[in-house]
Order: sequence, then structure tokens, then C-alpha cells
Amino acid sequence: MPFALIVALRYLREGKGQTWLILVGVGVGVGVIIFLSALISGLQESLIDRTLGSQAHVIVRPREELPRVLPTSDRAVGVVTVERPAQRVRSIVQWQQARAEITRIPGVIATSPTISGAALAVRGDGANAVLVRGIEPNSYRGIVDLDKFLMRGTLDLEGFGAVIGVGLASDLGLSVGDRFRLRAGGGSEGDAGGVQTVTGIFDIGNKDLNARWVLVSLRSAQSLFGLEGGVSTIEVKGAEIYGAETIAVEIAGRTGLVADSWMKSNEQLLIGLRSQSSSSLMIQVFVVLAVALGIASVLAVSVVQKSREIGILRATGTTRRQVQQIFLIQGSIVGLLGSVVGIALGIGLGYLFSTLARGPDGTPTFPLTLETALYARTAAIAVGVGTLSALMPARRAARMDPAEVIRSG
Repeated sequence: MPFALIVALRYLREGKGQTWLILVGVGVGVGVIIFLSALISGLQESLIDRTLGSQAHVIVRPREELPRVLPTSDRAVGVVTVERPAQRVRSIVQWQQARAEITRIPGVIATSPTISGAALAVRGDGANAVLVRGIEPNSYRGIVDLDKFLMRGTLDLEGFGAVIGVGLASDLGLSVGDRFRLRAGGGSEGDAGGVQTVTGIFDIGNKDLNARWVLVSLRSAQSLFGLEGGVSTIEVKGAEIYGAETIAVEIAGRTGLVADSWMKSNEQLLIGLRSQSSSSLMIQVFVVLAVALGIASVLAVSVVQKSREIGILRATGTTRRQVQQIFLIQGSIVGLLGSVVGIALGIGLGYLFSTLARGPDGTPTFPLTLETALYARTAAIAVGVGTLSALMPARRAARMDPAEVIRSG
């Protein structure tokens, strides 16, 4: 065993009170970091899953129709009338090529052609304004995992099958196997779309979407909105959720289409997530500073208490480097053992909090994300802080003049 390690362990054993005090301090600091990191990460994942679990990272659509300049009866020179046309469901020109180009963009892991448009769901005397979404179930599963939202029935959109939200089913009194009629905006009873059969009912967890969404096959939506062979949007999912805006910019540049990322359409959510991350980081910084000051203070006191022994070690041939290593090793050991205590404390706090804070359905109110990577990262921080905190006391011990120390002692 190296000489510096033997002496460092001896000093820690001799000062048991100080050693336990600083171990508890480091353990509490590490436990707080783990608990807060797990809590905030869990909250962010829950928010992202509830908000973005039912939508694509990027939605690609054609550009809006340009305003038209109309003649005017006014004879004044330069007076014109500009009319903004009503935006209708339009197809992306050569959407197959656009989709192929999008698929080649780095970071894109899934794409799905879709049609989205307003319609009226009618059953008997009841009628609800809805948002019809024509999808290809196989490719759309790569964007949104619809199967996990299904309460009853299946995701069968063949022919005139439709999957509706639990809110719409309640409003129109529909259940699996019942039929209703879809009419495109401004249409009549006889318009394309016809009678749809409910094959499934979903609950996305969003009251508005549950009351408005109607999922039909891509072919059925094409017929309903008069887009034979076309699609109105291409939905995209990226490998990294926070890289959505970069992908959107790349899509717009390559295809000339409009590409809106969730980061642009959910700016308030993004600000909230970044604020949470900043708050967590600031708390961790102050905890680390407190731990560092605690370790440095204890080791500085240890240098004063062991000054005579240090002088004797120096007089018997121990080098300055070895003396410095003794205290650096102490700091590293304190950081390592404190991180073990802190990891256990953090895990215990996490499970206790998850057990106590539960919703009416029994699920945790604040989900925690406890991962091995978090433990390893926090332990590395604790060891690093312990070593760096010991640097100043170690240098002070190494600079001691053995003759003066022994004489004064």
C-alpha cells in the first residue's frame, strides 16, 4: 500500500469526529443533488410526455396561399384592394419526394404523411366540430404511440373505420361499433366521407383533443377533403427532442416547405423546462460550494492539528509531494465515501417521496427519474470536489518548514 495512502487513512481514523462530520455533510449534499435532479428530470419527462406524447416533433406543411390584389372602383392612383384568401386544406406538391428528402436529414428517425382538416361529426340530432386526422397507422406509430392511448377497440382504420376520443364518444353517445357521419367544412350530408364506424376509443389525457380528434385512414381523409393522392402535412420525429428546431430549419431549407417544431409552437413549455433546469443547476452549484467549503475547512484544521507530525515526516525524508498527496487522498476518500452515503440517502428520499405523494389513481404525483448515470455523475462530482477542496490545505502542509514546526511544537 502506498505510503501517502497509509498516512491519509491513519489521519482519518484518528480524527473520527471530524471525519464523520464531514462524511455526513458530503452525504447530505450528494443526497440533495440526487433527489433534486431526479425530481426535476421526472417532472420534465412527465410534462414532455403529456404535452408532446400526442404530437410530432416537427410538422411540415405547404406555404399559405398569397394574398390577391383585386381591382377597385376607386379611381385614385395607387389605391388597390388586397384580399387574403381563406386557407383551405391543400396538398403538399410532390410530397413523396419531400418525405424522402426529409428522411435523409440527420437526426430524423420517423416520418408519416397525414391529412388534417376541420369537419363536423353528426349523429342523429347531435353535431360536434371535430379535427379529422387521416393517417397511415403503421408509419404513424413511429410518431405517436397511439396503442397506449386506446381504451376500447383497436386501431383499425380500414375502409370507413374511425377511432375517436373519449370526449367525443360521450358527447355523441358513441361506442365501439356505432356509426356517425363526417362532413367537411361547408359541406352537405351527401358529401364524400359518408358514414364512419367507430372501431376504437382513445384517451390522450387532454380534454380538448379527446373531444375533437377523429382518426381515419389516409384514403378516407383524401376523399373527404378532395385531396386524391395528396397529403396536407408530413409529421416528423427526431432522435433528440431538443434538436427539433434544428431539424425544422434543415427541412425548410431543403424542401422550401413550412416546418414548425414543437419548440416554436410550445414556447411557454420550453421556457418552463429551461427555467426548471436553471433552478436545479443553481441549487446544485450552491450545494457543491457548501460541501467544498466544509471539506476545505476540516482539512485546514487537520493541517494545524497535525503540523508537528507533518514536520517530523518532513524531517525523516518525506517529500513535499508526498505530504501534498496525503491530504489530497484524504479529500478524495471523504468525497468517495460521502458519495456512497449520499447515493443511499438520495434513493431513500426518492422512494419515500414517491410513496407519500400519490394521486387519486395511485400513481406518483411527482415521478422521479433515478438512473445509474445520475449516481455515477454525482459520485464523480463529489470525489472531484473533495480532491480540489483539499488542494489548498495540502499545499499549505507541503510548504511547512520542518525545523520551525518541530521547534514551535
